[in-house]
Amino acid sequence: MTRVPARPSLRPYLTADSETNRPGFFLVRDNLRLSKAVLRLSSFDIECVKLFDGSHSIPDIIGRMEKRLGKGSIPSGRIEMLAEAMEQSLFLDTDAWRAAAGSPVRPPSCIGCYEADPKALKEQMRDQFLRDGGPGAPEREAADHRMDAILVPHIDYNRGGFNFAHGFKSLFEQSNARLFVIVGTSHYSPRLFTLTRKAFETPLGIVPTDGAFIGRIEEYYGPGLFEDELLGHLPEHSIELEVVFLQHILGPSRPFRIVPLVVGSFEALLGGRGKLSLEASIGKMAAAIRYAEAAAGEPVFFIISGDLAHIGPKFGDTQPAANAMLASSREQDGRLLERVASGDMNGYTAILAAEQDSRRICGFPPTHLTLSTLGPCSGRLLRYDQFVHPRGHESVSFASVSFNRHGTNA
Repeated sequence: MTRVPARPSLRPYLTADSETNRPGFFLVRDNLRLSKAVLRLSSFDIECVKLFDGSHSIPDIIGRMEKRLGKGSIPSGRIEMLAEAMEQSLFLDTDAWRAAAGSPVRPPSCIGCYEADPKALKEQMRDQFLRDGGPGAPEREAADHRMDAILVPHIDYNRGGFNFAHGFKSLFEQSNARLFVIVGTSHYSPRLFTLTRKAFETPLGIVPTDGAFIGRIEEYYGPGLFEDELLGHLPEHSIELEVVFLQHILGPSRPFRIVPLVVGSFEALLGGRGKLSLEASIGKMAAAIRYAEAAAGEPVFFIISGDLAHIGPKFGDTQPAANAMLASSREQDGRLLERVASGDMNGYTAILAAEQDSRRICGFPPTHLTLSTLGPCSGRLLRYDQFVHPRGHESVSFASVSFNRHGTNA
């Protein structure tokens, strides 16, 4: 039997949502996905858990609840069982929780989007290149560095993995880099920029981060880049889905390191308050990455992880994603990709400002930051797609684009 802490204390990053089909019951989950457990708690349990603040012993909690409900109203052992269930689920602030949160290795959070078994995952990844819409198998591996960056999606593999494959095939064939700066959309943390030093684990192995590169970014940019590291990276998919593709195409013959950076909202660039302050922060981060790159002493490759439009009722639109809406969105995506391919982030931003980001372009922040970092560059569209739900509930568009800095041999 698990030893129940004498004064149980809840750990952070938990949520309790009302269970739709069972009034009075709640589902408690871990927002970080370190624990896969989902506990169903009653209203009574929730009131008890509110007292799990580290200052109340189990007898204290029993006494307080009996004051509300009457002497002898709580079955013997009920609070202890609740605390034990919370402990076993890694929902209490204990040594086990702190060890999991402080681990130098980030466990995978996207299994289900991809296969958990390494052999099955390799087959799944191979299929992304060979399936309809894929680019075909990667061919001759690059002996030098002739390409600097790619924009690829982070939509789930079942809906868009074949599109990723176009970008990663170009990477394999045109760059021999072993150091990858992956700049992804932040879906969970509200922080502007969040780094992590944690290595990334997937069924294909563990990928280390480049601590020296990350340290130089922090040295130049200043503090605050790790303040929301757990929420910024543990549940996030925009970095992990790119890591799996890198592991697949590079294999054990080309060991590599990554610099994982997630980027929050750039909404102020579209005309909101704080535009000048945000521009200064973006400029400082771009300069910090260039500073780290200059000291790296090896080719550095940039991977932008971001999708394009999110339209339809799922995302708040009143009309289904069909016909005229899809055609208009496709046309707007084409205009955005033209600006991206010419390295014109001012033009890209102006298009989003004019439409007030009504199509929710989640790849805007990582694309803007990365192209600001690269400086003058040219892009080539490799593949564009729209996923459309059969009933028009949603549509997500995405693309793969390759980039060369001006002066880089294509």
